[in-house]
Amino acid sequence: MARDVLTVAWQLMKRRKFATAIKLLEDRLEIYENNFEYYLMLGTACLYVGDIGSAVTYYQRARNIKLTDTRLLLGQAVIFLRRGDTDRALQYYMEVRDNDPENETAKKAMEFIRTRGDYDTICRWVDTGRIEQFYPSLGVNPDIVAKIIISSLAAILVTVLGMVFVPKKDYSEGKRQNITELTLTTEEKNNPQEKDLSSRSYSYILNDKQIAKSYNEALMYFQSHRDNAAQVEINRILNSNASFSIKQKAQVLMSYLEVPTFDTLSDSPDYSAVQKEPALYMDCWVAWGGKISNAILNNDGSYTCQLLVGYESGKVVDGIVTVTFKVTPNIAFDQPVKILGKISSEDNKVYLEGRAVYQSVKEGMK
Repeated sequence: MARDVLTVAWQLMKRRKFATAIKLLEDRLEIYENNFEYYLMLGTACLYVGDIGSAVTYYQRARNIKLTDTRLLLGQAVIFLRRGDTDRALQYYMEVRDNDPENETAKKAMEFIRTRGDYDTICRWVDTGRIEQFYPSLGVNPDIVAKIIISSLAAILVTVLGMVFVPKKDYSEGKRQNITELTLTTEEKNNPQEKDLSSRSYSYILNDKQIAKSYNEALMYFQSHRDNAAQVEINRILNSNASFSIKQKAQVLMSYLEVPTFDTLSDSPDYSAVQKEPALYMDCWVAWGGKISNAILNNDGSYTCQLLVGYESGKVVDGIVTVTFKVTPNIAFDQPVKILGKISSEDNKVYLEGRAVYQSVKEGMK
């Protein structure tokens, strides 16, 4: 049975899949316009990913609908706290206390402001992420609970079996998260296309067989630990005329994809492929090599640079892409570098969200 977007987005946020939740919600703006929970959810998701400008915008829209909601007030209060505007933050926290005298988040935030609320300390808490303890609560992450339970049960099972049986090596590839609930229903197989194609434009117009093929390949790639290949098929679905319920399942599958390392990365697209069809590779991970130029340390502590892709030898530049890091990476500017990053876009321009860098200890790179 299909679930509404707000329910799915909230479950994604509880699992800390904020980018996926934001994308899912923003795609349904026309349906949920003037819906308080919709704007509140978007504002909170943006707050957690550090997009403060969007958080302010969505919170203000929510405030135009309802003024005294505790979750909203906490979100707006912590935005002022992040900026060092403790007087405005206190006004909001006092309003929270008026409506909910026992609210623990407001109590802790007001105590922090009273004892340690100088601007330097606030900046350090924002930089380290400790400020998130004052964000609107999302509750316990169910993925963490599940992992703890599974780990505990597995440990017990291994202990019991170890006392009875001689352990044998299992060389078969381990299965990933159970995605049985993501298989297409009979209704989805029979009616995989969006009925009304006039409401929006699509990058890919697919027939019934193509939609089913793309979706099933995404599931297959996921189980084979080929997350980039799965992401490409997910993107094809999300940018196509596939039905809303199929797109919803594709979004959930996307939330299961893992962050790779240099060693585990597979199916990495090259620069030319991404430039030719960026929508198809959005949120994929790449390991592109080259040299760095125009590095900038931003006021919020983030780091931005230009990667001259393919310029390791200093002869040919395949292209130039902006790379952003949340913290300053350790890069020697006179040496080639390989950057592991996620493909993103802003203002229709592709950039990389940098995660890791590699530079050979020897001159040059292999």
